[in-house]
Amino acid sequence: MSITLKQRLLSFLSQGLKFGAVGALGFVVDFTVFNLLRTTVLDSSEVHAGPIYAKVISTVLAILVNWLGNRHWTFSKNRQNHTAREGLEFLAVSLMGMGIGLGCLWFSHYVLGYTSVLADNIAGNVVGLLLGAVFRFTLYRYWVFAPSRSGAPADAGAAAASSAVSSSVPTRTGAIRLAATPER
Repeated sequence: MSITLKQRLLSFLSQGLKFGAVGALGFVVDFTVFNLLRTTVLDSSEVHAGPIYAKVISTVLAILVNWLGNRHWTFSKNRQNHTAREGLEFLAVSLMGMGIGLGCLWFSHYVLGYTSVLADNIAGNVVGLLLGAVFRFTLYRYWVFAPSRSGAPADAGAAAASSAVSSSVPTRTGAIRLAATPER
């Protein structure tokens, strides 16, 4: 059974929308924690690198929320069998994405001199978030949760083959014979 272009596009769109919904939740966590820290204990008038520290803390919390959401919803069909490796790869990609956001914030705040809370939010939570999201989605889809790495079947035909293998029957010689159709 071959997958049509329309089915592939719908699947991509569905995955993109789920990624966006999970990302929106992560954004709420990131934005809220960043602004709470930025305007209180990590205010730049009190702590010189306060905005950077606030962004690191808020982004790490958002990464945790995003990993859980993407692992169990967006890319649930492609989860890896090795959770620790998947988590480390997700963390690596997320930290690189965080670096993109931090770079935008740092450039705006320290190079361009835009130091207001609004400017910090535009640099870190708009420009940095958009650039980082494109980067993360691409690497999550094609590396961290790639169907070829998950142990999950890539399509319905592979699912049927996988099902047939799991319902295989041993022969007298000890070899495994695949069932013609999956047993129910």
